[in-house]
This record gives sequence, structure tokens and C-alpha cells, in this order.
Amino acid sequence: MKPTLQLKLSQHLTLTPQLQQSIRLLQLSTLELNAEVERLLQENPLLEKAEDEESAGPPREFTTMVSTPSADKPADGADDAAPEAADLLASAGDRDWGSSTRGSDDDDEAFLPQQVATSSLRDHLNAQLALLNLPLRDRQIVAALIDALDEDGYLKTSLEELLEFFSEEIEIDADELSIALKHLQHMEPAGVGARDAAECLSLQLKALPDSTPYRGDALKLVQHHLPLLAARDFGKLKRLLHADDACLRCVRTLITSLNPRPGAGFSKTEANYVIPDVVVRKLRGRWMAALNEAAMPKLRLNRIYADILTRNREASNQQLAAQLQEAKWLIRNVQQRFETILRVSQAIVDRQRHFFEHGEVAMRPMVLREIAEILGLHESTISRVTTQKYMLTPRGTYELKYFFGSHVATDTGGAASATAIRALIKQLIGAEDPKTPLTDSRIADLLGDQGILVARRTIAKYREALQIPPVNVRKAV
Repeated sequence: MKPTLQLKLSQHLTLTPQLQQSIRLLQLSTLELNAEVERLLQENPLLEKAEDEESAGPPREFTTMVSTPSADKPADGADDAAPEAADLLASAGDRDWGSSTRGSDDDDEAFLPQQVATSSLRDHLNAQLALLNLPLRDRQIVAALIDALDEDGYLKTSLEELLEFFSEEIEIDADELSIALKHLQHMEPAGVGARDAAECLSLQLKALPDSTPYRGDALKLVQHHLPLLAARDFGKLKRLLHADDACLRCVRTLITSLNPRPGAGFSKTEANYVIPDVVVRKLRGRWMAALNEAAMPKLRLNRIYADILTRNREASNQQLAAQLQEAKWLIRNVQQRFETILRVSQAIVDRQRHFFEHGEVAMRPMVLREIAEILGLHESTISRVTTQKYMLTPRGTYELKYFFGSHVATDTGGAASATAIRALIKQLIGAEDPKTPLTDSRIADLLGDQGILVARRTIAKYREALQIPPVNVRKAV
């Protein structure tokens, strides 16, 4: 067979390093983006943070509020990186973003939040131990018990197991350990050193004055009948305590005023802060989305290195030239990321405007495909944009994913959002009579009266998602 040459023309999408970086930056959260930018600032001398009036930031069209196009466009098929890259290419177009944009300085940003020094539970107890007039040997035993406490102040290790931790040379017996435990249980906060919840509550009740109303009945209940209280078996409790409804109600109120986790107040918990990417406000009767400038990295090119490369285009500067191109890519891709977030956010706001007016009960059902068709993007792009991106609204801060949800049919042939149904369930339970709380079946009937067809199992699923206990636990005396 004679070899021949053939010319074939075809089109395909190549994921260049710039497109790969665009896709990766798009799915990062604000905190992850800032960490990535910091890493690149350390590696690339051509890239720097803007510190003066010529600081970087998105162009003016980014900081002004925009509207989304109303024309529907069909989305692509498979959820992969190729449609994602196509979205980024189409959105980028032929724009030239330039090497720097404008921002502003704020001296207050130089001040970091101050953390208040707090003592741990162990330090708090050891300080009390130092004030006790105890022999050195007894102090050491109590200190060992303090070290064995968990974060809630409970002694989960049995005394028999603790005896094994002491060396045979010390020769500590069970009586000495029990006495040391009594010293620990008399410390503040009341209830510390307990082995279980019943003992913790008992220690707190014993620490109250003898004249405290219903103290004796409450002490009897937590020592012998605490599981019945947890199960809300009020009928059996009234028989065992020989109490009426009013007495049992007062006893229960006294017990619920106690702290079942006495050491929790000393645990050091760090708050997780969310930086909103978008801020929503109502202007001239319309809800509008705008980018949060505080969430946007302010970047620019290092002018000194850029001028050197402009004047000298020698082969020895190839590495700096490559870093210059990478710096331009990063600045453009960061700006591209925020433009896409703003477009998607405004589309969400337009579709969910009733939520901003009336709250969760007015949330409409919406899926990623709807926003993708409105903006002419792929669903995978919308999925990446709405993950770990947050919107600050007059009603609170929400992840963009929050505005999407499944739908439930209504008797008129329409659909209700699952978020709206959860809000209705919460309202119904919040307004119920505690003595005769609503069952899941009754809630389903009440929603049916409003034209929303929901099965009892669905009500139970939504109620559990809201962390609302079942009817038998919600029942009051």
C-alpha cells in the first residue's frame, strides 16, 4: 500500500496551564484563595500586593453591581473540565485586564484581633488546690485526678483503673483515692469530678442552699429516675415522686437550670469566621449583588522588574519573562473568578427575590441547571462557584448552595421548595401547645390544608434535619 498524506481539520479544547489555574481558583474558598495567593507571592518576584492608591483590585465593572442576562441558553452535557474551560474562555473574551487596578488603604487593617487569655479547667482547679490546707501526698493525688478529667469536667476513668497508674512505691489504697475525689468534687465549678450525669447534677444540687424550693425532690429524681426524665415519662415520675403537675414542673425547671457540662466553659474554642464574597442590598426597589472588596486579593505587577524586562529582552531573562507571564495570568484569573461569582450571585438573587423580601417560607425551588441556562455556563461551573462562597444579606450570611433545593408538589400542580417546607415545619412546631405537641402526621395534614402534599416520612426527615426532637420528647408537663 502506497503511503499518502492527508490533511484533516478538527477543533478541540486544550487545557492550557492558564485555564487549569482558572478552574482551580474558581473552586477555592476565599480563605483558600488567600493562602494560594500568599504562596505565589513568595515564589514569584514579579507579583506583589498593592499598598498605595494604585493598588490592585477588580476593574470598575467588578465593583459596580450588575444584572444577569435574561435570555435562556442551553447547557452542555457532561460534567467535566472541558465545558468548564469553555465557560472560562467565553467569559474571558478578548479583554485586557492590565497589570494593575485600583483599591484603597485602611490603617485599621494593620491591627489584628486580640485574643483574650483564658485559663483552662486544669489551671482553675490547680489554683484552688494550692489554697487547700492538705498534706503534700494528698495534693499529689488530687492533682492526678485533675489531670484525668476530660474537657467537660468528668472523671471517665474508674478509681480501680486509676490505682494502677500509681507506682507500687507510693502505696495508695482505694480509700485515699476516694477521699481525694471528695476534695475534687467540692471545688468550683460545682459538678466537676463526677463519674456520670446523675452524679454531676447531684453535686450541683447539693451545693445549693437547703432552703432551695424542690431541692429534695430534684435530688431524688436525678439520683434514681433521671432516665425517666430524659424519656419524658411524666406520668410515672409523678407517681414515684408523689407529685402533681405543678410540683413536677418546678422540679424539672430546677434540674434544667443546672449545667451538665461544668468544664465546658473553660474549653478553648476557636470561632470559624466566614468572609462573604458578595453583599446583597436593595437599591431603588431591586435586590442587587455587589462584590465584597475585603474578600478580593489586591495584586499588581512589580513595576521595577517589569520595566527591566521591557528594556532588556535577552535570553538570560527567560525565567523572569515566564514569571511575568504567570503573574499576569494570576491577576487575570483572580479577576475572572470574581466576575463569575458576581454573575452567578446576581442570577440567584433575581430568582430568589421573594426570599429576600419574606424569608425562608418564600424560597422557591431551584436547581443548578436553571442558573447555568440563564448565564450560558455549564452546571459544573455553577457547582464550583456556589461551593464555599458566601453571600451577606439583610437576613444573614448564606452559602450560595443554600439557595438551591429540591421541590415538593402542590395540589395546584406547582412546586414548593424544601427550604420553605422546613421553615413552615419550624413555624408550626414553634407555635404548638407544649402539652399536646404536633405529630408528624398532623404536620403533614396541616401542610396539606395549605396545598402542600408532603408524606409523613418526609416531615420526619425534615424535622430531623432541623434537629427538632420527636413529639414524645417535646411534650411538656
